[in-house]
Order: sequence, then C-alpha cells, then structure tokens
Amino acid sequence: MVATCNNAGVRIFVDGVLNHMAGLNRRGTGIAGSSFNSDDFDFPGVPYSKSNFHSRSDCPSGDGNVNNYGDPKNVRNCYLVGLTDLDQSQSYVRQKQVAYLNSLIDIGVAGFRLDASKHMWPNDLGAIIHATKDLNSKWFKPGARAFFMHEVIDRNDGAVKTQDYENLGIVTEFRYSQKLAWGTGNFGQLNGVVDYGWGMEKSDRALVFVDNHDNQRGHGGGGDVVTFKDPRKYKFAVAFMLANDYGFTRVMSSYNFNGDSDGPPHNADYSAKDVTINADGSCGNGWVCEHRWKPIANMVKFRNAVAGTGKSHWRNENDEVSFSRGGKGFFAMAKKGHMDVTLNTGLPPGEYCDIIHDCATKINVDGSGMAHIVISNNDEPIAAFYVGGHGGDGHTQGPVVTQPHVTLPPGTSGPGFTEGWERTVIFIYKPTMPGQDMFVRGGLDHTRRPGCVNDATTSKCAIPIKHRPEAGTGSYGKFHAWLKGDNYLDWYGAETGQGSYNGQRAEGTPALWTTNKPSNPSYDPLNKYGDHYWMVDVDMDCSRTLGGWFEVKAVVNGGWEGRLSTGAASCTGTAGGSAPFTSANHAARCGFINVLHFDSNACEINEF
Repeated sequence: MVATCNNAGVRIFVDGVLNHMAGLNRRGTGIAGSSFNSDDFDFPGVPYSKSNFHSRSDCPSGDGNVNNYGDPKNVRNCYLVGLTDLDQSQSYVRQKQVAYLNSLIDIGVAGFRLDASKHMWPNDLGAIIHATKDLNSKWFKPGARAFFMHEVIDRNDGAVKTQDYENLGIVTEFRYSQKLAWGTGNFGQLNGVVDYGWGMEKSDRALVFVDNHDNQRGHGGGGDVVTFKDPRKYKFAVAFMLANDYGFTRVMSSYNFNGDSDGPPHNADYSAKDVTINADGSCGNGWVCEHRWKPIANMVKFRNAVAGTGKSHWRNENDEVSFSRGGKGFFAMAKKGHMDVTLNTGLPPGEYCDIIHDCATKINVDGSGMAHIVISNNDEPIAAFYVGGHGGDGHTQGPVVTQPHVTLPPGTSGPGFTEGWERTVIFIYKPTMPGQDMFVRGGLDHTRRPGCVNDATTSKCAIPIKHRPEAGTGSYGKFHAWLKGDNYLDWYGAETGQGSYNGQRAEGTPALWTTNKPSNPSYDPLNKYGDHYWMVDVDMDCSRTLGGWFEVKAVVNGGWEGRLSTGAASCTGTAGGSAPFTSANHAARCGFINVLHFDSNACEINEF
C-alpha cells in the first residue's frame, strides 16, 4: 500500500503509539499472532517485561494513574487511563521503539503522528527521533528526515506545554479548534483567533485543525468544537482555517456516528463498508468525507496557491470577514448569508473565478485592486479567488501549484514532490554594467529524450513555465515587455509572439537584477546573497523535467556562458544533491530556489 501511494505522489504518515502498551486487565492474542498479558506486563512479541515500564516509585499519584496535570511527573510517569506506561529513559525501550519506526521508514512512510507525546519526556522523544533512519531514498531525496507531528493537548490547563515539544517537530494546537468554534458562532471573535497571549504555539510549529477524531466526539479536549454535524458552521471554520496564515493545516474526513465509541460503517461480518460516491460528489454508505465538500476541497487549492504570504486588507464588520493573502488571493465569508460591498483585494487587475462554487461567479478586479464582492448563498456564504485559479486573471492560465514545499522544523524534512506545477526560482550571479541584460535558456539537452526540436511549443525538451504576477515589481519596463509571450524555458531564444522592447528582441527567458538590500528598489526577499543575483521566478511544470531536474544556461547581451559540468557535481543547500545526468550546463531542481554562478560549477539548492 505504501509503495503504491508513494508512486502516485501520496505520502503516508503513521499514527505511532510509543507511550504505552495495552491497558491493565487485558490479555489475549494480537492480530499478528503474539500473545500478551498486561497485568503481568508480559509482551513477548517485542519483548517487553515489567522492568521496562514505569514503576509505582516513578509515579507520584495515589492510584498510579494520571490525575494531576499540574505535575509533569504525574503526566509523564503515571498510567494514562490505565494504559501500561513504558519507560523511555531506558535505552532498551528506546532501541525497540526506534526499530519499530525504522521498519516503517524502510517501507516508505514519510513521517509520524505520535500519540500522547504530552505523556512522554521531551528528551526521551528527542533521543528516539534522532536515532531514526533517513527516509527511503527510493521515494525521497537523499538525507531527507521523517516528518514528526506530536499530540500535545494544551488548553492552558496544566504544566505541560506545546512549547516543550516544538523543537521535536510540529505540535497539535487544540486551542485553535476552540477559537474557530467560537468564531463561527460570533464572527467578532475571529479578530483574536490566533492568541499568543493565550499561549498558542507559533505558526511554523502549530498543527491546526477544526476537529479531530477525538475532540469531535467530546474526548481529548473536545466538547466545544464544531463538527460536520453542523455543516454550515463547519464550512465556515474549515474555509477560514485554510484561508488564514496560521499553522500547518489538517483536514478531517469522517464517518457518521451517534455514540462516541461507534466504529465505522460495516457489513454484517463487521468488515468496513465501501466508500461510495454519489452523483453530487458526496460520499454514501455512512461516510461523511468532509474533504470532498467544495468549500473545503477548493480551499485546499487556495491555501497552496497563497503559501508564503501574510494577511492584509483585513475587514471584520457586519458579520462579514474578508482579507487578502499577499498579492495572490482574496477570501470573504458572510454569516448572514449575504454580502454586497466593494473592497480592496490587493490583487492584480483582471477577471477571477470564485472557486468555492466552481466559478459560478466571476469577480472583476480593477487597476487599483478594488472589486465588488457579492455573496448570496445561505448554505455556503463564502467566496475565494486567487491568481491562476480556474482560469484566473490572464496572468497565469492553467494549472497552479498544488503541492507546495513547506518550512519544516529543524532536523526534519518533508516529502519532495516532483510532479505537477511548482514555484521555481533561478538565481545566477553575474556582475554586470548598466545597460546589460541577462536571459536564461534551458530545459533538457536534446540528447535526453526523443522529440526535441528547435520549436519551444512542440519540443519535448522545453519546459512550460508561467511567470508569477508579482515578478519584477518596481522593475524596469523592458523586463515586463520581454515577459509577455514567454511560456517555455527553452534553448531557442525569443518565442513566437514574445514581447520586444524598442525593437530589441528577447534572447530567452528574461532575468531580473536583484539585491538583498531592502532599501534598494531591486530588493527581493528571496535574495539572501547580495548584489548581481539575476532572478527568474516562475511556476514550472515539473512533470516535464527529468526526475525533478532540468538544465539552464545564461546569456548576457548575446554572450553565452562557457561549458560547465555541474550536473555531475553535488549541489549544496537544504535541497541539494546530484542531478541524474552529467551536463555542460547548470543543473537545477524544479520546485526549489536554485543559486548558480555565471561560468562556474558552484550550485546551491534550497527549499522555499
């Protein structure tokens, strides 16, 4: 299953239980055939025996169970609801748990959601995580590490805090579930939905969700969250979560239940029922499938498209909330089901599609970024649109990035995707004089695959690109003129229909001179390096690359770079490595920031 999913670009994260074995008063045979007796602390399939568990002398509670959340020793050394608590301070216990995690890494999992991390000592968990293998290089880049998510239920009600675990991965932020539930009932409370004064985890470490498998049933910090049983509020909450610029989002997908211990829909023999799909795209046979609801599924696309941007143009009045995400997207929702107002979207001018309802409504943004926003839908009074979405604004037609790279906690790295469209940046360092211009040519060498001809529109060695609408903000006019009609990274110079400037034709894909000095009009925040870093910033069709790699070479005022051998070398950086070919050109990776040097083999490749 894991191999099949990885080959399809779907990553598997395992819900790992390290804190405990079975609860007391349990004995029998596990599904893999090994016996156990929890009262005797006998688990021969591992094996674990009584000495591997926390003893009564370790636990300060009267009955041996967790019952005082103000005492970290009680929380971490006692038995959670009677579950036999393993002692990870023992090297033997840790070794067995590392072996378990490594066995899953070997078959190709991408990471882990660790159950009950709150009930384990952070130093013990850190030792376990540090000892795990790199991810399987069959599906992940060399040196990639497993992605760890920690369940830490922190509702400002105890001594153990999410911050105790933030250096070990990302951490569940249950307070956000509370805040979203309150905010969907009273939009005014959405102004403070992220409350650092309340102790909430910082954004790049917070795993956020509207509900999860526990709290939707009243367990694990539940009781005041919104679930699929209130569909209107639930759509508000999930859509807002996906539009907002906080945390690492997780979308729930459920089945119907009445009692809090109900299992999934099942047949007479208790096998799970198939998930059937109705004509309207919803699920049948008792499955809810919130992830298929349009205001949720389509907002996932929105979140990916606006990744890396902050909020602006915030408005919360008259039971209406709206805001933009950088210059990439705009979101609005109306509690009363109706909204009719003209707002500053912060987006480039053009016609956009409301993605919530599959473009049934179009929104026109004028030259000043203003748009007339109309919502009239009581069940789903939400609107969202973004640059490049479902036909977009004319700047970026066609597919958009659907699998962005994310910033991960120190010591970890996520699955690197190479299929579909991804934002790709190329920096080439070259000191130049006023009046000089740089163009980039590339794709794949004609020896790499059949069907490569000297025509970008038909060549199998040319790679489709879409210049990002914010490219070259504040730059000179000729750069923008050369952007027009440049739809491929290719070797052949100006494309048919590509713009010219005062009779000067483009010589490839135009690059923009940038600096890392914020006071300079040519400053770009991705430039961490200095002056004279010429930049190309595009969305690229990674499916046209070779294993995620492609080739480039710069041209400055008609002068090509010399022959290189970068492809055979190892590039440095957080996403470095070696190209699967040798080349006389620079080798670069789709979906990353590539830092190259004119006439030099030096290369650095970093995640965004």
